Amino acid sequence: MQHLLVPVDFSEPADTALTYAMALAGKLGARLTLVHVIHLAPLGVAEGGTVLPYLEAIEAQAQEGMEEYRAKVQAAELNVDVVITHGVPFQSIIEVAKERQVDLIVMGTHGRTGVSHVLLGSVAERVVRLAPCPVLIAR
Repeated sequence: MQHLLVPVDFSEPADTALTYAMALAGKLGARLTLVHVIHLAPLGVAEGGTVLPYLEAIEAQAQEGMEEYRAKVQAAELNVDVVITHGVPFQSIIEVAKERQVDLIVMGTHGRTGVSHVLLGSVAERVVRLAPCPVLIAR
């Protein structure tokens, strides 16, 4: 395995997954690609396709957060790329995995069960089912 993809949403489970991925990448000499997906709700785009100001703020926050992750990975002397994309999270993660030809996806899960799982779905579950490569889930 030479290329690991780590989806990050700035949550504790994502941080845990990044820690696992960094340890694995260090042992394997693999490079990491970190991906953050900005999920644009249907009402998030104004008429004419212009992005509302609050979405620009979300993009700026995402860029800042991803730069912090990049610095953390680089401090561990690992190769890292950062991708920020828009779309449905599980679909975007799978698309990036295919485009970048990753060998493994390492991702966290919030571990929701019951009604919250049914209502919110599970990004991790969908990625596991549809990914073009193996997926390691860190809880």
